[in-house]
Amino acid sequence: MKRSLAMIVTLASGLTLSLALSANAQTPAAAPAGPAKIAVVAFQVAVAQTNEGQRNFADLQKKYDPKRQQLKALSDDLDGLKKQLQAQGDKLSDVERASRAKSIDEKEKKLQRDAEDAQNDFQQEMQELYNGLASKVYDVLAGYAQQQGYTLVLDVAQQQSPVIYANDSTNITKAVIDAYNVKSGVPAPPAQPASASPAAPKAAPKAPAAH
Repeated sequence: MKRSLAMIVTLASGLTLSLALSANAQTPAAAPAGPAKIAVVAFQVAVAQTNEGQRNFADLQKKYDPKRQQLKALSDDLDGLKKQLQAQGDKLSDVERASRAKSIDEKEKKLQRDAEDAQNDFQQEMQELYNGLASKVYDVLAGYAQQQGYTLVLDVAQQQSPVIYANDSTNITKAVIDAYNVKSGVPAPPAQPASASPAAPKAAPKAPAAH
């Protein structure tokens, strides 16, 4: 079975606003008189699409690119050994054939272990990066909501979101991203060519996959 760094998958989409809320929970102020003013936000999208988020996630992917290339090379080498054994198998002695098969099996198991280790390391660093940035984005979100007089903000990025319908005018995701970009001072990343990967991830970005 071919193994590659494609095993490094997207950071679990279960990372939620609760991560930021738990670190920033405060005693709520008394609700103002009058009708409730409700907004919705795609919090994971807001975190990932800030200039700082795009920069940090891209840097993390670059950090793991040498490992991706290494695993791809090992995977290609393993494929070559398998094809060679298949082509020459009937010309080899039983001992030689068994020796090569054992070597391939050992290389395949090592490749799998290395890929799983890389996946775990990547996910751990991605989670730490996301959590730290999510906490800061939440602070901006909370300040923006208070300034705009919102009494409730619902996260529509949650899988179990109670929101069935929301008018676009109630979505403050872009406003929060813009507000955070201003506060952070991090410039926008350079524009990607048309042939590049999609520039606007809808959740935490994926690790670069080997093909």
